[in-house]
Amino acid sequence: MDFSSRRFFGMALSFVPGMNALFVRRLEEQGISPEEFFALPQLELSERLDIRNSRSLDKMLRDEALFRARKEVEKIEHHGIRTLSLTDEDYPERLRDIDKAPVTLYVLGPADLNAQRMISVVGTRHATSYGLRYVDRLIAELKPYCPQLAVVSGLALGIDSAAHIAALDQGLPTIAVVAHGLNTIYPAQNRDLARRIISSGGALVSEYPFGTSPYRSRFLERNRIVATMTDAVLIAESAEKGGAMSTAAVASSYSREVFALPGRVGDEMSAGCNRLIRSQKAMMAGTAAEFVAALGWQSDAVKLPVDQPVLFPELCGKEKSVYDCLRFAGEPMPIDSLRERTGLPIHDLMACLGEMEFDGIIERLPGSRFALIRY
Repeated sequence: MDFSSRRFFGMALSFVPGMNALFVRRLEEQGISPEEFFALPQLELSERLDIRNSRSLDKMLRDEALFRARKEVEKIEHHGIRTLSLTDEDYPERLRDIDKAPVTLYVLGPADLNAQRMISVVGTRHATSYGLRYVDRLIAELKPYCPQLAVVSGLALGIDSAAHIAALDQGLPTIAVVAHGLNTIYPAQNRDLARRIISSGGALVSEYPFGTSPYRSRFLERNRIVATMTDAVLIAESAEKGGAMSTAAVASSYSREVFALPGRVGDEMSAGCNRLIRSQKAMMAGTAAEFVAALGWQSDAVKLPVDQPVLFPELCGKEKSVYDCLRFAGEPMPIDSLRERTGLPIHDLMACLGEMEFDGIIERLPGSRFALIRY
């Protein structure tokens, strides 16, 4: 990066004490470029901005910011990291206008952060098979509607990882927003996943300089980026409290569409989603067709699937009897219990279970137990 370029000075703004998005916008409103901000005398800046006694204008602190920025450039360029600052044209447009937009983003990977269609998918680290399957299936079924869709998440274990992996499996770019410098990966278990994201045309994104550690508070700060750099946020599974719930709150406050996957009453990892839906702070997540319709994305359709899965399939006869039995039980059931509950002869029951397993309605578990596949 050229130390005399506008891009360099835009990045250097982030090292100035007290600098934030509102301050940067004030500079732009007064016609003061990033270069001028670092060059003008403190008194002139104070008068033009009508600001008094601001540490951000102190010449010594501005010079210190330039020094730190030069050191930062040396580190990030060695690792292929690029920067996007609020003053750059290619800064994420969806993120640019929020009042707490990061002054600078660090990006590792080629992904377009201004893709035409973007969704965030987040949720608990303690995901169940229900949430994991739903995320995988939804992203797979969204691809025909939005072939250029970009999927954003936070690289955490559980739902976040499932979203990234589902996007990779579909050949879609995926963006991981992390809460630390790009010199490391947290959690360490996701290092290989991070490499796949980058090599497959995605990106890792952070607002933190090289070497910044992943402290707890930074994950909450990170959530505002996940919540606002896309068109919509899906909460796939969440307890009553957690990072996903804060992401939903931020998304709603900035008029982003929020979807939540409903779950059974009493399920801990569905309690947060159910509360969002019940309080009308989120729409109920369903099929890809419903998702696309709610966002008005139909015009992007290239090839629409004829059949869309539903959360509760319409069945009749023996299959309905088995389905209702498993749904009421709420847990895997051994074949003897199913025979007793349904009253079906064993040969009819086995044939019925085979058909339902083939149709993707139920799954066979160890110990000859069966459970519903929940999407």
